[in-house]
Amino acid sequence: MLTLFIFHEKLMNFELSYRRFSEQSILVEWPQNIDEFILKDVLLFKQYLATLDVKSILQINNAYNSLLIIYNFTIDDVYSEITELKTHYRQRNIVKKSNSKLFKIPVCYDEEFGLDLEIISAEKQLPISQIIALHSQVVYTVFFIGFLPGFLYLGGLDKQLHFPRKKNPRQVIKKGAVAIGGQQTGIYPNVSPGGWNIIGNCPLEFFIPKKETPCFASAGDKVKFIPVSRLDYDDIVVKINSGNFIIENEDIDG
Repeated sequence: MLTLFIFHEKLMNFELSYRRFSEQSILVEWPQNIDEFILKDVLLFKQYLATLDVKSILQINNAYNSLLIIYNFTIDDVYSEITELKTHYRQRNIVKKSNSKLFKIPVCYDEEFGLDLEIISAEKQLPISQIIALHSQVVYTVFFIGFLPGFLYLGGLDKQLHFPRKKNPRQVIKKGAVAIGGQQTGIYPNVSPGGWNIIGNCPLEFFIPKKETPCFASAGDKVKFIPVSRLDYDDIVVKINSGNFIIENEDIDG
């Protein structure tokens, strides 16, 4: 993606908390909300630290509202490191900004795949067709990637579709399962256990280790689900297996 340096005219300063996470890491936390303004500030600070090229920082990982900063040494004086991080946060007036992308992701909501659609429909008193419409009309934000490699945590789910995780998780969830867990939606990139509610399936590969960029999406990108028929789903699988399918995407102003 194209990157450029810009001056951020007005920053929203949050009250952050800083604490030792391990012998070699510090956790920086924002208010505990799933919020795009918070995400933008998390990514801004992460990108700003990257522009400084601090040799002592080995890795920086982000979640919804936190940064885990991993150092290449054991932290003896954590207060000194935290003071330095606080200074960097106040000084983050130049940012390295990446143009985000909008990915259009095919999803088949056929009853074969939508294992929990009827349960959600009954509990919410919504017809399945409306559940599909509500789920696919939103442009979601990729907040971060985990708990499995390539698992996109997506924010923006319509409140009408918020649904609690299962009390008894499934032992096996099919690769590509599109699911709802609480106020989030996401896609299982591989076969795994899981407690989210399954409403469809996506045929795409979300994590390919041999690629330079194993997962095509990054935090800050957008995702739009495109409903497809079972026949179209099978056709996409054939194209993917033959290397002839390209994920539709476009650059957007991040």
